[in-house]
Amino acid sequence: MGRLWHTILLGQWKELFYWLPIEDLIRKRQNDYYNALGKADKDGDSSEFVQMMLQVIKDTLVDYEDDTDQDSDQETDQVKIDNPNVKKLLDAIGDETMSAKELMDELGLSHRPTFRNNYLNPALELGVIERTIPEKPNSRNQRYKKTVR
Repeated sequence: MGRLWHTILLGQWKELFYWLPIEDLIRKRQNDYYNALGKADKDGDSSEFVQMMLQVIKDTLVDYEDDTDQDSDQETDQVKIDNPNVKKLLDAIGDETMSAKELMDELGLSHRPTFRNNYLNPALELGVIERTIPEKPNSRNQRYKKTVR
């Protein structure tokens, strides 16, 4: 219910919510999340869950604002990266060559579509990472590395 609410309903309302890394903060507050979700289910009233999620969203936006203030003058590989998820992916990959699963584990993500849509595809589109087997993008042996600049 929570992921549906976050991804579909909020994302359709404002595109910002498709890339906002709320799952990262939910993971930090997993007990609160499941307690609010359980209470909403038990009571048949989702208001406490919605309030908890709104607080998570607010905290995420505050963290994002702090990150962009600190990083506003920094550049990654001579390319200005405005997407915080791409920055996280680049930090995770470092100088290594990694599979999608390894990157997801490093980022603490378990939902493959979220990883693909919010992290991997934007990084590929910006040209800051590349596939090791570009002619076979869906290969089970596919790995990713930073592009050489």
